[in-house]
This record gives sequence, structure tokens and C-alpha cells, in this order.
Amino acid sequence: MYNSVQHYKDALFKSDWKSGLSVFLVALPLCLGIALASGAPLFSGILAGIVAGTFVALLSGSEISVSGPAAGLTVIVATAIHDLGSFQGFLVAVVLAGVIQLVLGLIKAGKFSAYFPESVIRGMLVAIGIVIILKQIPHALGDDQDYEGEFEFEQVADHQNTITELIRSVVDFNYGAITIAIVCLAVILLWERAAKKNKGIFAMIPAALVTVLVGILMNEAYRIYQPFYYLGNSPIHMVNIPKMSGVSDFVSAFSFPDFSALMTTKVYIVAFTLAIVASLETLLNLEASDAIDPLKRQSSPDKELVAQGIGNVISGLIGGLPITSVVVRTSANVYSGARTRMSSFVHGMLLLGSVLLIPNLLNKIPLSSLAAVLLTVGYKLAHPKVFVKVFKEGYDQWIPFVVTILVIVFKDLLFGIFIGTAVGLIFVLFTNFHSAVSFVREGKNVLIQFNKDVSFLNKPKIKQILLSLEDGDVVYIDATKAQFIDHDIYNLLYEFKSVAYRRNIEVDFKKVSRKIQGDINQYLPESISAH
Repeated sequence: MYNSVQHYKDALFKSDWKSGLSVFLVALPLCLGIALASGAPLFSGILAGIVAGTFVALLSGSEISVSGPAAGLTVIVATAIHDLGSFQGFLVAVVLAGVIQLVLGLIKAGKFSAYFPESVIRGMLVAIGIVIILKQIPHALGDDQDYEGEFEFEQVADHQNTITELIRSVVDFNYGAITIAIVCLAVILLWERAAKKNKGIFAMIPAALVTVLVGILMNEAYRIYQPFYYLGNSPIHMVNIPKMSGVSDFVSAFSFPDFSALMTTKVYIVAFTLAIVASLETLLNLEASDAIDPLKRQSSPDKELVAQGIGNVISGLIGGLPITSVVVRTSANVYSGARTRMSSFVHGMLLLGSVLLIPNLLNKIPLSSLAAVLLTVGYKLAHPKVFVKVFKEGYDQWIPFVVTILVIVFKDLLFGIFIGTAVGLIFVLFTNFHSAVSFVREGKNVLIQFNKDVSFLNKPKIKQILLSLEDGDVVYIDATKAQFIDHDIYNLLYEFKSVAYRRNIEVDFKKVSRKIQGDINQYLPESISAH
């Protein structure tokens, strides 16, 4: 039975453990990088990832969405920590933000996500893919001066932007990193191709795991035979997990909220900002995850907001960063073969186990090998076939799609979504404006037909049609397909009818119910309604 314990168990052992491992390898450096970018303790990023992968995964409204600390919140978090004076004070805002999200979920505010056009959601997915590629190329080339997990065009850390960083990386590449990235990219592509054909070991072992192991082995070979190319000579080229000797060290690394911050107004402003931005990003990512779900399931946005709220309360109470649903991890999850929430749960448990048991091994992973994994995810999101498909659907889909991509790539995610949605709305209004009213002439007979609901936006076109009528015309106005006709349109039609006799124009309202005519009469001047 779907969603039964047996169903989850079968999915876990068949595919979800492999996708969970792949997501873990992608999420690990992102958790650390986002914490670094936020000016928070590195361990806070790992804690947020663990909470997201366990509590949020089990409570989520989606089977495939993966949550964690989000790049889109880094500027807000960094500013908030500074304004509130301490990380402990900021944790209070995270807890309050979680409570607000919980309330939003309970009052069914998740329906807001349905108002974003499909062209914008598809544009967001493609844009994220392009951004992943652009941001991972420097890591593949060994330029690791900037942190993992930064997705805005303007880079706060080094005052570069995406384009200037690419140029710098190409000019001054690291031979050891680029060879590891190229070999790892070849390994993952060949491994995935063989896995699709269901060839023995290739189908059993995740391609991402093999890729990372190849990266570790190549780098260790450099250490022995070509020390100059060994990436471990500089820690910025490697995964860098804080080392824990056991559970006691793990617990001692927790930070706890300073609830005296509740006495300041700023903490409530920060909490509200975090709750709104994190909720919006989560709802958008939830729409995107449904779009790429191979099983085409529909997620519950209200249930997701409740899950995110509980997750942020827990994360804030133990010293973690704020959590949202994240497209990068979700995409890696889907393209690694995930079927249920067990995949995200596995990734959370692996994050927990890794910091307790194998930090030394994980710190041997070169970022260039992880870049190869993310480059393949980026390419799958921004596949050329998507551009062709949307282009064939027409300009009203293509233009919002392209605008969304350009603004996200050259600005940031939320701004791109808002601009793309605004452009999409303009096209909706434009399309309705031109298709709502049709005009046909046969000799002196004229048919004006309302093909759908008409509003004041259609008034200029209707006015133009009425002005174009000739003396002696017989005009039929058919409103049978319109369930709603704006008051302004009624006024315009009846005022025209009241004076049409002066030009010997006969006007007949076809199939307009007496009720509608009666309703409009109460709004019209007596001289018109009685005519």
C-alpha cells in the first residue's frame, strides 16, 4: 500500500539509500559554506542539515523535497546576527520564525504557492541549473576562494561577481583540481549511463559515491607522487568538517537561545522577515519539486509549512541555522533516483553519523570532485530540451520563462521569481484582453461576442468596436459565455443602446438573462434603464 511502512521500507532498500547518500555528499559542503557565508559557527550549518534531514523529512508535505540551510537567507542571517549583537540572540528569532511558519501552515496559507505561473517555476528550475554550473566551474578549476553555497550574482565574500570569478578561475586554474574534476565528471557520466542499463554493480552503487572515492584516491596519489598538485596543501580546496571525538563533543558544540533578546523589538522584525522569506522560498521550491517529480505527485504546502515551522523551532533551540526546502538538494535527490522521504531521512542520518564517526575521512574529499557531481545536476536542470519545449508553447510562456532565468542568474532567486511572475501576469492580462471579445461583420449584421468574463480592462477594445459601427447596422451582443461582466462594461453597453437609435442602429442583447439586465438597471440612470 502506498505510504505504508512496507512501502517506505521497500523504497529505502531499493533506491532511497543511494539517493540519500548522493544528497548527503552534495549537502555536506553546502551546509558548511552557507554557515561560513552567514557569519555563523560552522557547526550551525551541520545542525540545521541534520534537523532538516530527520524531523522535517518525516513531517514534510512532499515525498522528495529536501530541506536544509539555504543560500537565499545568508544575507538576512549575517545582517541579523550583527544587528542582534550575538548568535544566541539570533537563535531566538529562528525559534519565533518557526512558530510563525507553524501558524501559517495551520491557517492554510500554503495555497499562495499555486499563484505562481508554470512558466516561472520552469524558469526557476533552469536558472538554478545554470547558477549551479556557473558557481561550480570555479571549484572544478580549483578556485575555492569563495564559499560553497553562494548563489547570488554579486558575491559578498570577495566582492566579485559570477562572471569575474569565472574569468579569474580560467586564468589561474589549479592543475590538480581540474584533472580530478574532469576524471570525476567522466566517471559519473559513464557510471550513470551503465546504471540506466541496469548493469550489475553500476546499478547497485551510487555514482556520486564512486565519484567522490575517485577524487579522494586521485588526490592521495598526488600527495605521494606529485606533492605540488596535492589539494590538501591548502584546506580551502577540501571539505572541512569540525572534528568531534564523540557524542559529548557533539552536544557541547550546541548553542542555545538567549531569550533575553525577547525584550528587544529587533528580534521580532528579524523573526517575521525570516518566516516570510523562508516560507516563500519553501513554497516555490515545493512547486519546483513537484514539477520534476517522476511520479508527478502533488505536495501539501500547508503540511510543508508546519514541518518547516517545527524544524526551525528545533534548529533554533539547539543552535542551528534557519531551514527551508532547497532546490539544489531536491534536484540532486530526484536525479539520484529518490522515490520517498526516506532518501532525505538517510541524508540527515548520514550528516549526523559523519560528524561523529568519520570527520577525518570526509575532510579528505576535494571540492573539485563534489563540483563534478553538482555540474551533472545543473546540466539536468538546465537541459536544452527544456528551452525547446517552452519555446514551442508560444511567446506568452517563453518570455516569462526567459525573464525569470535572466533575473535569477544575474540577481537572485526571489527577485527573479517576482519579476517573472509580474511579466507572466502582464501576458495573462494581454491574452485575456485580446481574446475576451470578438467582432464579426457580415454586411450590415454585426456580432460582438464575449468569449469569457470581461472586465474594465476590455473597455478600450469594446469602445473602439462600438465607435467603428456604421449607421443602419444591426448589432447582436452575445454574452452567453461570460459569467461575469464588469459594471463599467454594462454601463458602456446600455449607454450605447440608449443613443443608438439616433444613427438608426439596432442593438439586441442576445441571451442576456433578465436577471442580469435587472441587476444592471439599479446602477443606471433612470433615463437609460427605462429606455
